[in-house]
Amino acid sequence: MSITFDGRVAIVTGAGGGLGRAYALELARRGARVVVNDLGSAVDGSGASRQAADMVVEEILEAGGEAVANYDSVATPEGGEAICQTALDAFGTIDVVVNNAGILRDRSFANLTLDELDAVLDVHLRGAFHVSMPAYRVMKEKGYGRFVHAASNAGILGNFGQANYGAAKMGLVGLSNVLAIEGAKYGIRSNVIAPVARTRMTDELLGPFAEYLDPAQVVPMVVYLCSEACEVTHEVFSAGGGAYARFFIGRTEGWFAGPKAVPTVEELAEHLDEIRDTSRFDILGSATEELQKLGALLAGEGG
Repeated sequence: MSITFDGRVAIVTGAGGGLGRAYALELARRGARVVVNDLGSAVDGSGASRQAADMVVEEILEAGGEAVANYDSVATPEGGEAICQTALDAFGTIDVVVNNAGILRDRSFANLTLDELDAVLDVHLRGAFHVSMPAYRVMKEKGYGRFVHAASNAGILGNFGQANYGAAKMGLVGLSNVLAIEGAKYGIRSNVIAPVARTRMTDELLGPFAEYLDPAQVVPMVVYLCSEACEVTHEVFSAGGGAYARFFIGRTEGWFAGPKAVPTVEELAEHLDEIRDTSRFDILGSATEELQKLGALLAGEGG
């Protein structure tokens, strides 16, 4: 099966280098018309330059593809609107959004400042909202869309010195889950990628391991999730170093104290191993599904 993007329009934020550039180039190679968004800032978000986005657009055009550059910041609602408007002005629609833009302001939690917190939330989490909201309206109207949100194992699993980054990245999982649920009837799919790759943001963190983590190895997973062939939604994928896997949140079978029961703290402590036992679990698709599980217990159907 050949996966192509003929007639599709994709927005890739933070596409001036690293993973974003790799996604943009492959989407364009497969026929997508691409909005290459990049503020051209440093890793910490400071500064701005048009050069990064322009160079990727030039690469795409030289290879026979179609692309336009956008230099707006995702960190403001106005920037998000402008990015989407660039797609509409140049190509008339929006089919795919890859929320990839990001910065780092690493600091141990005891020393984290509010400025460092806000800066990271503004780009990673609020930035995804700012771009996705206007794009979602277009997708809903046309009955088709694909979102891929770049999270991180630092959010899903945690990583020292990255409380701001980790919280923002895990927030993207929540955003994606809701978009997947609300967008399902409109042909909109929303998934999350947790990439492990050598980029300017990770070089210092990865050390010698970096040589095994080519950004190109993440691209197939992301491009598939962007494609019309992808009917998967509401999921989180890990990709890096040639390894591909799924992250998921499971709810253990747990312990049921009984209808209207209010156990003591001591009783709860006695059953903690049963509550934590992962040998039996469910992967639930929504908050409603958990309420249904609880309802079955209360009705005496799940004990």
